[in-house]
Amino acid sequence: MLWPDFLRLAIRAITAHRLRSALTLLGIAVGIAAVILLTSIGEGVHQFVLAQFTQFGTNVIELTPGKVSTGGAPQGLPSSARPITQEDVAALARLPGVSGVTPIVWGNSEVEAEGRLRRSMVYGVGANMAEVFRMAVRSGRFLPQDDAAAARAFVVLGSKLKQELFGSRNPLGARVRIAGQHFRVIGVMESKGQFVGMDLDDTAYIPASQALALYNRDGMMKVDLTYREGTPSALIAGRVSELLKARHGREDFTLTTQEDMLRTLGKILDVLTAAVAAIGSISLLVGGVGIVTIMSIAVAERTQEIGLLVALGATRRSILALFLGEAVMLSAAGGVIGLAAGIGVARLLQLAAPAMPVHTPLLYVLLAEGIAIGIGLIAGVWPARRAARLDPVEALRAE
Repeated sequence: MLWPDFLRLAIRAITAHRLRSALTLLGIAVGIAAVILLTSIGEGVHQFVLAQFTQFGTNVIELTPGKVSTGGAPQGLPSSARPITQEDVAALARLPGVSGVTPIVWGNSEVEAEGRLRRSMVYGVGANMAEVFRMAVRSGRFLPQDDAAAARAFVVLGSKLKQELFGSRNPLGARVRIAGQHFRVIGVMESKGQFVGMDLDDTAYIPASQALALYNRDGMMKVDLTYREGTPSALIAGRVSELLKARHGREDFTLTTQEDMLRTLGKILDVLTAAVAAIGSISLLVGGVGIVTIMSIAVAERTQEIGLLVALGATRRSILALFLGEAVMLSAAGGVIGLAAGIGVARLLQLAAPAMPVHTPLLYVLLAEGIAIGIGLIAGVWPARRAARLDPVEALRAE
């Protein structure tokens, strides 16, 4: 039997029972649309989260006091780990390959200016913080390179904090009180937006040494450093580790590279996307059951036709291919309809809620259509084999 004859017979069988074929198409289409929509949302969230973490650059290494390990004293008890001091930060800045270092100490304090009071996050940082985290100053300047032991009481305001305290007025040169201490405003940052639920614009930046005194700490809460592009992160991490072990006498700190964090985060988000896709795939199973049912009914209704084809010389392989072809055509057509519906709904969601991250990769589209065709093949095997095994004489006698 020629391929055009195969197609003609398959299309005629599908169009002869329009309602039944339409219901089968609908089952596959709903499943594919659900998979596409859910994976589009999952992939959009994936890209959104990664973009949030990479907005500060990918060549960042985070250093925190205390070694992460199993066992040890319960949390909250005094630790024997040495604090990371200003001298440690200065030594890190001199390492080969390191392009910027900023210590960080933070706390939540009342910030007061011109009769207005607001509780905001206050960060004690170094002069290189803006370069390390790729942040820009809108007006004025960032903290100067003062002596760490005698840093002047300057403050740089986030854009939201500036608006809340000063409105449209120029705050440069004004004085603000942070936890009862006076600071002079020397700059205002560009808006940075939200980062994992934290408002980066509702902040104040003061010298790290001032923050240590303000929050009564003897060491940094963490240190972030950047290295030159093209330099392996493991090389810089090794240099940092060797330096601090030499200064502290042992490894009482934890290093986390941005690459390690993004790799771990990417794995978690991949699992999340796969889980969401698996939920949507449940409806595909329903569509597969529908194809088995419809094709089984078709075999029972077309017994005489099958017997006649065999009597005219059609091989069992041809009969098998005919019914498999019908199942694949139904599932493929349902897949195309489902793809169009899923992508369309995803685009409508993006238009209705621009803040919702939605992204449909081409790979997912191809995989979804391949899954639809695969379901047609799998679901059509049993009815097709049943049709191919019919005895032609008994099939011709059937009513």
